[in-house]
Amino acid sequence: METAELLEIIARGEDGKHQFKANFTNVNSLAAELVALSNSGGGTIFVGVSDDGSFAGLTYEDIRRLNQLVSNAASQSVRPPVNPQTENVSAPRGLVMVVTVPSGVSKPYMDNSGAIWVKSASDKRKVTSREEIQRMYQSAGLIHGDAIPVSGLTVADLDIDYFKDFFLKTFGDPIEAQDLPLPILLENMNLMQDGVLNVSGALLFAKNPSFRLPVFLVKAVSYPGTQIHEEEYIDSQDITGKIADIYYKSMSFVLGNIKQVQRNQGVNSPGESEIPRIALEELIINALIHRDYFVSAPVRLFIFQDRIEIISPGHLPNNLTIENIKRGNSNIRNPILASYATRILPYRGLGSGIIRALKAYPEIEFEDDQDGSQFKVVIKRKYTYGEVIQ
Repeated sequence: METAELLEIIARGEDGKHQFKANFTNVNSLAAELVALSNSGGGTIFVGVSDDGSFAGLTYEDIRRLNQLVSNAASQSVRPPVNPQTENVSAPRGLVMVVTVPSGVSKPYMDNSGAIWVKSASDKRKVTSREEIQRMYQSAGLIHGDAIPVSGLTVADLDIDYFKDFFLKTFGDPIEAQDLPLPILLENMNLMQDGVLNVSGALLFAKNPSFRLPVFLVKAVSYPGTQIHEEEYIDSQDITGKIADIYYKSMSFVLGNIKQVQRNQGVNSPGESEIPRIALEELIINALIHRDYFVSAPVRLFIFQDRIEIISPGHLPNNLTIENIKRGNSNIRNPILASYATRILPYRGLGSGIIRALKAYPEIEFEDDQDGSQFKVVIKRKYTYGEVIQ
């Protein structure tokens, strides 16, 4: 880094990627800064620059001591260790050490006390919310929401006839032929742990998953206009049950509240859905399978005069963006649920659902709300009350 570039960055002030420190003498204080940047996309610490942007002026002796301090903090006081790079740049009143911290690939990072730090604007904060900590472990692929045990749900809550039918159709043998106790069989299928069904096992095969998972449902409302109204609506349902039941009931709700159009068919034909069925299938399944099950909220399905909205809890995981999911990129948030969905639902996986939906019906928009932790699909309607919306 040249001096001119350093001066330009300092003139812009601190932000979430650039931190000013006059000096460091405490290894724990430095470790907390390294943890926060590693957990938050990386950034740069400018040592020798005060909070107000003035130069503290480091000496060569300071630089030697700071290099050792950075090395000790990164290797011994950050878990897992990180690998920052240092560079010394000449400044008007001495030297500035530029410490570049890459975005961590093994999040979440912690300090020696086990504290997880993240950046908050130009400052840092300690992560204390269980839900936020869970999401950090989730983004690192260490835990998955669909594998979390559901307290109180055991083998007794299994819809045994439904499960037996699934097992026979999928594996070609009855469960009685496996010579294994049912709990062990369920554990081998990643649906149970220590005698307790996990989220996948409950949503796929429990008689009444909503008893213990009351928020994992679809709230569906059809409105007469273009805005949400608390009292005026055409139809409203809380759709519960196994995930297959929720899917088919959600499809039925949408198809029953949108138009059937004749297109090029005869007047006596039943017509076709104004929005191709395959597009609706892919988008509703996507909402059920890829939602964030660490977020205690329902999927919301709203039908308006000019559009349909499908709102899933949880923004796009990791490095996914709207543009790359349109190209078929995927990151499976709920691997157990996704693996069984291919056998229970018209779900093909492989990240191709969005592509198929857009090919069948291009009038679809996506909104990834990072702050609100939700993902919204907006399907524009062309037909309403027998007319074409321009």
